[in-house]
Amino acid sequence: MATTSITIRMDEELKKQAETLFDEIGMNMTTAFTIFAKAAVRQQKIPFELAADPFYSDINQARLRRAAKEMDAGKWTVHELIEDNDD
Repeated sequence: MATTSITIRMDEELKKQAETLFDEIGMNMTTAFTIFAKAAVRQQKIPFELAADPFYSDINQARLRRAAKEMDAGKWTVHELIEDNDD
């Protein structure tokens, strides 16, 4: 089977982290992406669930804007941080 090259652009730190992970499980970047591509073709979908980060949802962003307005208006309370190791 003939092979071909592809170019993928990604954040440098993400690339380093991915290479470290793949190395720890005994594969290189090419093998990892090949496994991903084969699974996608076989399943005819992205082989994992994709979901939006709920932090960026419209509802949460509206809540954060309201909270920021209340803080700007002086309507806020300082809460003590609860640590796991507190007695």
